[in-house]
Amino acid sequence: MNWVLVIVMYALLIFGVFMIESAARHLPVGAENVAEHGSAGAYFAWMQKNWIALGSLAYFAAALVDYKWIRWLGVPLYAVSLGLMLMAMQVDDEVHRLSIAGLSFQPAQLGVMSGIIMIAWLMQDLPKLHRSLGNAFVRIAVIGLVAVVPFLMVMKMGDMGSALVWIPVVLVALLVAGIPFRILSFIGFVSAGVLPILYFVILPLVSERGPDRIDLWLRMLEGQEVDIRGDAYAPHNVSMAVGKAGWKGLGWNATGEEGSLHDKRFIPHLTAHNDFIFAVIAEELGFRGALLLVGGFALLLIQGLFIGFYSRDVSGRLIVCMVVALFFAHMYENIGMCVLLMPITGIPLPLVSYSGTFVVICMFLLGLVQSVWIHRRTDRLEGY
Repeated sequence: MNWVLVIVMYALLIFGVFMIESAARHLPVGAENVAEHGSAGAYFAWMQKNWIALGSLAYFAAALVDYKWIRWLGVPLYAVSLGLMLMAMQVDDEVHRLSIAGLSFQPAQLGVMSGIIMIAWLMQDLPKLHRSLGNAFVRIAVIGLVAVVPFLMVMKMGDMGSALVWIPVVLVALLVAGIPFRILSFIGFVSAGVLPILYFVILPLVSERGPDRIDLWLRMLEGQEVDIRGDAYAPHNVSMAVGKAGWKGLGWNATGEEGSLHDKRFIPHLTAHNDFIFAVIAEELGFRGALLLVGGFALLLIQGLFIGFYSRDVSGRLIVCMVVALFFAHMYENIGMCVLLMPITGIPLPLVSYSGTFVVICMFLLGLVQSVWIHRRTDRLEGY
């Protein structure tokens, strides 16, 4: 076992439970739950602990089973995730959440996980069927097809945040799959050329709120006047909470006359425990708390890349690097939208936000990374 990975993962999970209790304090919950746990925040922290316990089972199961067997789950998981996303598109729910057997989740997150396993499996085994299937253009086509279907479905559901994480995942998949740099450069130039068409023509067709959020973000970056009581309410107050915290912050669960913006409900209280939890962390724990969190994530990602170097095959390297790309995308989007580096998107912070099944998915993916380490190439460790 790579115990650095295990310790950092559980440190972030414990930190998340600690902050969820403060961030979720304003959420409406039943009186019986408040009476049992003491507060709404304590109830959601307790729920997060249950998800972590379930995720721990998924983590160690994925870690101790050789990933060469788990990759065969790619096709059934991918098919199931597409079917669940089709069902979610029919549900009259703003975030397109499904409830099955009392379990509520967003299938878009399952789609990314299954896509990672699917791409890793295809890049490993397709060239074995015929030499031509190892051609660079064939690999590009396969990766693009696997990614574009769930990407467009998620965009159609209006979940721009979950769709955007596909972009770094695909870029890393192309890089690790061995696509020549001249072809990657050509793809980059073509993508830059069609970007205006995607923004002005395609994006309004697949997403109703996406163009408005991007336009609002651009106007705020340029210092133009925006309606901070309307569309700009969330980005204005969230960035204010981060910016006013200082080095020490206001203290955990800050209340009273000089209490936090979160205490006064200026941070959208219904999503403070997932989408905007970084703003709560930065305001209450200050720059040092935010720096500690970012440092923990950096250590987790660097450890992932370290593990990928010792992978015994292409599928192991792809799994590790795509998981690192997925975590980085979530971190960058979630933290970036709290400091106006990114437009507001509904996306959780891995391992820290209260996000139910997403915590289990994240721990399962890190279990796959651990499996790559456990079943690594030992010859590369000689002299280490």
